Amino acid sequence: MAKYETIIQGSFNKLLETIETRILSGSVSASLEDGSDYENDGVRCAVRVYERYSMIGKNRVSMNVTLIGKDDALFLSAITSGGSQAVFFKINTFGEEAFLEKIKEIAESYKRENG
Repeated sequence: MAKYETIIQGSFNKLLETIETRILSGSVSASLEDGSDYENDGVRCAVRVYERYSMIGKNRVSMNVTLIGKDDALFLSAITSGGSQAVFFKINTFGEEAFLEKIKEIAESYKRENG
């Protein structure tokens, strides 16, 4: 399992749309498995679960992306899982790390363009 978290200033809708578009267009095997949205007192939360096939690891990897925001203050958390080929411990986590790198690139690019 690998994790990336960051705080971003910007538009909740724009960042969420950017994440969805770039994750799904970044890999021919990427899919949006499910999602959930919640809003209360101006605080918004979007949870998305993506999955893709990892050519490097020769397995499927999932990534949970949570975006929380109020006004232009945003918190992004992404956690990958799966990808290991062992039964009792994790080996070959290349696919998880590569998937997580994609969300890092999206977040850092968004920060540069909107910061």
